[in-house]
Amino acid sequence: MLDVKADFEENIAGKIAQNPDGAKLVDAIFTFKIVGDGGGTWTLNLKDDPGVTSGDAGNAECTVECAIEDWRAMRDDGSIAMRLFMEGKLKLSGNVMLATKLQQVLAGPKPKEGAPATEAVAAEEPDADE
Repeated sequence: MLDVKADFEENIAGKIAQNPDGAKLVDAIFTFKIVGDGGGTWTLNLKDDPGVTSGDAGNAECTVECAIEDWRAMRDDGSIAMRLFMEGKLKLSGNVMLATKLQQVLAGPKPKEGAPATEAVAAEEPDADE
């Protein structure tokens, strides 16, 4: 089962650190509120100082809120985000159109059970031939 804290603080943060200029292309700051046992709140700065911080930094342009099981489901299959939104399980506030840019940062392989999160980040590097 996906550890949400590690997902934000290692997987997503690692992906942003590998390509901060690419993250800046999103040009927005997001707060994620993941509700439930093992959830939490994180701020993704994809604007001026790319990275992930624990908690609500208070400067989000878009806030994303969902239950922990829905976050895990979206990380397994990003195509269900719209369905969750339509069902009211994924709540957006602020500039909701910015959420459409998140796939650029959130897409990609997740770590295998028991594998260090850094392995998943390294696996996301595209080959030079692509």
